[in-house]
Amino acid sequence: MDILLVDGYNIIGAWPELRELKQKELSAARDRLIELLADYQGYTGVKVIVVFDAYYTQGTEQKYKKYNIKVIYTKEKETADEKIEKLASELKNRKTKIYVATSDYTEQRVIFGQGAFRKSARELYDEIQTIEKKINSNLKIIQEKRPAAKIQLPKEVAELFEKWRRGE
Repeated sequence: MDILLVDGYNIIGAWPELRELKQKELSAARDRLIELLADYQGYTGVKVIVVFDAYYTQGTEQKYKKYNIKVIYTKEKETADEKIEKLASELKNRKTKIYVATSDYTEQRVIFGQGAFRKSARELYDEIQTIEKKINSNLKIIQEKRPAAKIQLPKEVAELFEKWRRGE
């Protein structure tokens, strides 16, 4: 199984759509990132864990699932980089490839040292764009093949049934 660890705020700062959303409302940018990663996970089968920095906030680490994506907010005085390094070390085994999505060069070097693979923010962005196009193309094909009704009726009969349904 492959696992993708995502440095949430690093990705938000690197992707144009999310960077723009962040200017208006940070929580909307986080939600949109999670939505995009959920599509990615569903399409590729790669398990996704997104980590957000809570370095400047007080309290304990928070974990929850949204759209089947594991979301982690780090504990007080812990950076997302530190948490990702711990996760990469904990999750690594012979059967699991760990990928880390970040454009932080220092983080990339540390991850390489642990045997994980990196995906830059740009690489992940391009991959998600390609996946979105494939999903939309597949949906279009499915919609074109699907009949409007289970039983094909002549237009006049369908209109008559619709009048009966409405009690006209």
